[in-house]
Amino acid sequence: MTGYVIIIERDDAGGFSAWAPDLPGVAAAAATYDECVTLMREAVAFHLESLREHGETIPEPTAVGALTVGAA
Repeated sequence: MTGYVIIIERDDAGGFSAWAPDLPGVAAAAATYDECVTLMREAVAFHLESLREHGETIPEPTAVGALTVGAA
């Protein structure tokens, strides 16, 4: 497993929100980018731990990366 990709977006209020394409429902929001990343690391870990505790299948990561590109 290489890890799960997270998508981080700036919100209208100037903070940040994030979500994981391979883990529906796992999301976080924070005032700063770094705090958002930290919260997502914790959310992913908590989610995977919960799946293990309940004997559910851990999804394999399918996203291989994220890239920011400029407009043409």
